[in-house]
Amino acid sequence: MLKVGLTGGIGAGKSEVSKLLVSYGAVLIDADRIAREVVEPGTPGLAAVVGAFGDGVLTAEGTLDRPKLGSIVFADAERLATLNALVHPLVGARSAELEARAGAGDVVVHDVPLLAENGLAPLYDLVVVVDASPETQLDRLVRLRGMAASEAEARMAAQASRAQRLAVADLVIDNDRPLDALEPQVRKVWDELARRAEAAAGEG
Repeated sequence: MLKVGLTGGIGAGKSEVSKLLVSYGAVLIDADRIAREVVEPGTPGLAAVVGAFGDGVLTAEGTLDRPKLGSIVFADAERLATLNALVHPLVGARSAELEARAGAGDVVVHDVPLLAENGLAPLYDLVVVVDASPETQLDRLVRLRGMAASEAEARMAAQASRAQRLAVADLVIDNDRPLDALEPQVRKVWDELARRAEAAAGEG
């Protein structure tokens, strides 16, 4: 099994890359999706978040009000750290469960937005970074996701810098270019990952 950490700043296009990797045969473990699962109604995770942030972060239906919680934590580094300390251990445990189900020759891609921020690179056999300039990220967040520029800038500021992400990269996918330039790059990365996974399985 080859364990790959996939990361990139918000708006860099990491989701597109993970979709392509899955289409080629990767086993995807999506930290964002798991982070939503561990705070669903009735979970200990949601109870812990409400205990730390109050009932105001719940919708009328009793689910987590993500925009409300986001507006709180992305404006306050200390409160963001509190949220991460509650959720990250739960995400880590669930990710390990899913990884244990993969086969010996599989390429297991962990889609981890905060890989660089949390010093997680050593957990993986190699790290793939989807790279885009801050200008490109901001444009995509405002134009494609409908965010206010101030909100987009706050979310970008709460993440690692471009340089910090590139510092932990073993392979880099340049997504500052048009979408049609992305697929050939991802295919090339996949070929390398598959080669390494096969070699690792052979050694095992």
